[in-house]
Amino acid sequence: MDKVNPNNNPRIIVVQKLYSHYLNRESELIFPKHRYKKFIKDTVLGTIEREELLLENLKTILKDEFNPSRTDLILKLMILSATFELMFSHKTPINVVVSEYVKISDFFLETAHKGYLNAILDKISKNVRKNYE
Repeated sequence: MDKVNPNNNPRIIVVQKLYSHYLNRESELIFPKHRYKKFIKDTVLGTIEREELLLENLKTILKDEFNPSRTDLILKLMILSATFELMFSHKTPINVVVSEYVKISDFFLETAHKGYLNAILDKISKNVRKNYE
């Protein structure tokens, strides 16, 4: 498997931006020049703006499998941003979204959480797009 370069991978940048926002909500979100700047900006701002809707859908789809208040912040943000992409970025194939987030999980999560993330995203992906197509 390829080594993930944190400076180039747009989804790593998305998770980092969301993490810094949730740690300090007063800080200004700055999006420096990047090949995927529009994607990064749209995903970060969309995830923040639609957080309630995303959490509602996750609650419906996952029921007791996901408790946002008891989930590690990084894992929660990865699930939220992936769900945002699955719901609102219809040009990106489902399997690409899921595999990209699982791939970048090496950068943020322990191995045990990686399997959980994969299972959760797989379940979300099977439910979320059918409601928005």
